[in-house]
Formats: sequence, C-alpha cells, structure tokens
Amino acid sequence: MKKTCIFGVVLYLLFSSFLSAQIRQEFDLRIPMRDGVKLSADVWLPLADGKYPAILVRLPYLKTMPLAKFPDVGRLFAGHGYVCVVQDCRGRGDSEGEFDFYFTDGKDGYDTIEWIAQQPWCNGKVGMMGVSYLGAVQWLAAREHPPHLVCITPTAPSGRYFDELPYVGGAWMMQWALSWLNNTSARISQDNTSALDWESVFKHRPLLTMDEVMGRKMKLYREWLEHNTIDEYWKRILFSAEDYRRLDLPALHVTGWFDGDQPGALTYWDGMDKYSPAKDKQYLVVGPWDHVQTFIGGALKMGEMEFSGDSVIDRMAQHLAFFDHFLKGSSAKFDQARVKVYLTGSNKWLDLDDYPPSQAQPKAFYFHSGGKANTMIGDGNLSGEAPRQESPDRFTYDPKHPVPSGIEENYSAIDNRVFERRDDVLVYTSAALNEPVSILGRVFVQLYAASDALDTDFTAKLLDVYPDGRAVNLGPEPVGIRRARYRNGYAKEELLTPNKPEKFQIELFDIGHTFLAGHRIRVEISSSAYPMFNPNQNTGKPVATDTEWKTANQTIFHSSKLPSQILLPVFEKK
Repeated sequence: MKKTCIFGVVLYLLFSSFLSAQIRQEFDLRIPMRDGVKLSADVWLPLADGKYPAILVRLPYLKTMPLAKFPDVGRLFAGHGYVCVVQDCRGRGDSEGEFDFYFTDGKDGYDTIEWIAQQPWCNGKVGMMGVSYLGAVQWLAAREHPPHLVCITPTAPSGRYFDELPYVGGAWMMQWALSWLNNTSARISQDNTSALDWESVFKHRPLLTMDEVMGRKMKLYREWLEHNTIDEYWKRILFSAEDYRRLDLPALHVTGWFDGDQPGALTYWDGMDKYSPAKDKQYLVVGPWDHVQTFIGGALKMGEMEFSGDSVIDRMAQHLAFFDHFLKGSSAKFDQARVKVYLTGSNKWLDLDDYPPSQAQPKAFYFHSGGKANTMIGDGNLSGEAPRQESPDRFTYDPKHPVPSGIEENYSAIDNRVFERRDDVLVYTSAALNEPVSILGRVFVQLYAASDALDTDFTAKLLDVYPDGRAVNLGPEPVGIRRARYRNGYAKEELLTPNKPEKFQIELFDIGHTFLAGHRIRVEISSSAYPMFNPNQNTGKPVATDTEWKTANQTIFHSSKLPSQILLPVFEKK
C-alpha cells in the first residue's frame, strides 16, 4: 500500500486472450450494510443464467479507475465460470458513508460477502482477491467469520502497524502519509498536486499541521499522529493468536523482497502457519518484486539488479488455479509447493516445506573500525570475528540536512555510493567473498549506540557490493529504522539518557539473496532517511507538535562488551 496501487498498465496484456468471452455486467449495485449505508459494486457474470462461485474485490482506489481495467478482470473470471464483484469501500467513489481507513472494512466485508451469497447468481461460495489495501481487507473480513467466505488470495497486504505503516520502527512515514491520505480523504481521488512545492511542505513544523500546508486538512492524518503508540485505536485492526486459531480457510499469500508491505504479508503468514487449523492449506510465494509487481507478476529488472526469465510469473493463472480448486472445486488439487521463494543474486526459485526454513540459521557479522568508519573510504569493516577493544565511531546528525531515502522516488536495489560519501553515514564492508553466501529470512541489526539527545533515530541498510563497486541495497524498505523513544516497544515512549550506551534492534525485515563470490557484504549506519521518514528533531518533545530542532552527536560502539552486529539468516540447503 506504500506505493500507489495502480497495476492496470499491464493487465490488458494479461487478459487480452479472454476479451472475446461472452459475459453479462451490472453497474452500481447498492449493497446494504448493517448500519444502513449502501456500498456500490460493479458485477461481471457468465452469460448463461445459473449459480456461480463469486470473487470479491474491495478497494478504496475507485472501481472505475481506468488503469485498473476491472472490466478485463471481470471478463477473465466470468469467462471461467465465476462472478466477479468489484466494490468501492465506504466513503469512496459511488459508495456512501465516510472513509475511515481499515476500521470499518471488517464488518463491511462481512456484510458484502453475505449479501453476495444470497443473490440468485451465486451458489453460496465466495472468495476474495486483490493487492495492497485490497489484500488487507480480505483478512479483516475473514476475521469476522462470514459463513460463506471459502478462501482468500491476499497479495501484499499491510498488517504490521508501527513496523510497516504509518510508522516504521516508530518513525513517522511523512511522505507516504501525506500523499496516500490526500488521495483517499475525499470521495474522489485528488491528483492535482503537480504544482506543490513538496520541499517546503516537508520542512513545515509542527507535523500535525503539515497536511494543511499541503492543501488539505485530513482527519486520519491527524489521528494517526495523535495516536503515536499502540493503543486501543490501533488494536482494532491488529490480529492476535486467538484470531488466527479461529481462521480456518485456505489462503494464497504473496509478497516480494522489495515490497513495502512485506512485513504485513509475512505477519499474516506467520500467524496462520503457527496457529491456524488450516495450516496445511496456506501457500506462500515471494518473488523479486516490488509492491505493484507482486500482483502483475514481476519484471526482469529492479534498479541495478537483473533477474532470470522465470522470475516473471502469470499471477492470473495462479489465481485461477487456486480458485478452481478451493472455490469452485473443479480441479483435484492446487499444484504448487507450499512455499515458493526466489533468491536474488543466484536468480533461482526454491520450493520449500515451510518459511522461514529451518536450514537458515542466524550468523553474526560484527562491525569493526579504528574509529573512522565514516564514508565508504573510511576504515569500517565487517567480519565474523567478534570485536575486542576498538575505538567507537562517531558522527553528527543534523535533522535539517538529512540523508536522502532514495534517488527521486526510486528506493529499491539502487546504487548507494552517492549517499556513502557523507560523513554522517558509517560504512562497514566485508572482504570479497571466496564463495557464495545465501541468506533467507529475517535480518536484524543489533546496534550498541549512544546519543547526546533525548530522542533520535538510527538507521541501517544491508547492501551487496558488486566487483565494480556498486553498492546495491536489499530489503523491502530503503532502510531499517529505530526511533529511540520506541526502543523498548510501541506501548509507550521512553526517552534516552544522554550519552548512555544502549542496545537498539533495527529490523531489516525479510531478505532472500545470494551474495556471489567476489562480492562483498556491506552495512550502512546513519540517522535519517528523508523524505520517507520525518527527520527526528532530537528534542524528545511530542513528535506531532514539536517545532524545535537540535543536532545530535551519535556514538556507535563495537567492542567485546558492546558488539554491534548484523544477524544474517545464512541458508544452506541440505
């Protein structure tokens, strides 16, 4: 959901072979919710009268969005004996009510599914599909246990709040929150932003009124900033172990190594894999894809990386195969490995029994330097040998001159050397590898650090350094980040004791990659990633209303007592 969910550019090619199918269609069906609000849906049906299984898509991006080409989606599934229902979420497009993020989507999804099941063209079996927001609403509806929901296919759904959106590591996703909410805070999307001076908008303080400077006062924007801990406001959409124990339905989970909503997708996978009685009916696919590519099936290139031809898959064929077995019952099985993941670098698919695989075990790579790891020409290095007594590294973080989060809006698999020239970026690099090293699973940096500020941020990146010097970042986010006041969790804020060394765990989320022979492994440490995250103003005051700025002096330790390190899930297939 972090990137605009417009995937229709290639849908025409995917569905063109089915455009001749004879179908019926109905527009603007008004579906009543329990509170009297009516939501609008367009429906595509097989030409012949009869009762068919139905596939529901619910979205806040407007069912009439031209680039999504929902008529072609509907034609595809109607041509295969399904009814396809595409619905505007509450308060969006032709639907009544007020848009309220995910908070109404569970009950609205339940009511919609049960209404569909009672229609003369439905046989009482309903499945769901969609990417991003359209994936998350499937889980919220499923948690309400509508009797006629048979299976779901959530692609790249969000679901791990404060570590995914609208905060990551407790850091406010300033750029995303403004742009995404601007497009969903009215019934019709607002796209007239081309003349905006975004730099002036992002520099405005306090953050709480930044929306007004952008041009639209937004209720959800301010609510999210005001609810800056995991409180009852957020708990409404967080899943518990008990929720997963009560979810007994097949699901096709899909995400990508560069998908910004990967944390949510794998949170649902983890919960169903651990607790659900339908564990044996869960399937996971992770490709070398960004957010939109998780649905359209990929591309042969991502930033500086190139992939094999088989990295691009036919996602619509995969959906049909899943629905034919679990929804329609027309095929004897869903012929796919339980877990299918693509390793970048070595560029190959792996079929596994589970994820994360037991063959992947965490291995520590420790930070070393003589106290001058600043920039890529500093003396920082990375190795499996634990440090002894070493001088710490230091840098000054000025929130008015933050490290960029990407090159323009390109974040994934880019060459980071342009950032590694900065003195406020520490660089730790391994020796050239004699043989390939594959990693598969969750990656963490355990950073021992101190700051002279009451609050600050620490960031970390994992990079593959090519023999020609390119330093290519890995992972679903441009950086991992930890806002210091949330170092002990998101239930409450705890400010720092200035200059006191503490441990900061920074998650880089899940990565499947092979560092080839001759390549080097690199970690970057800094304190900002702008404009993706608001630069921490280092004052310790409430983030939403703070108008002051303070420079922070940061110290990174790597010694026997304070061994800063990255934990990589080294994968060795047996």
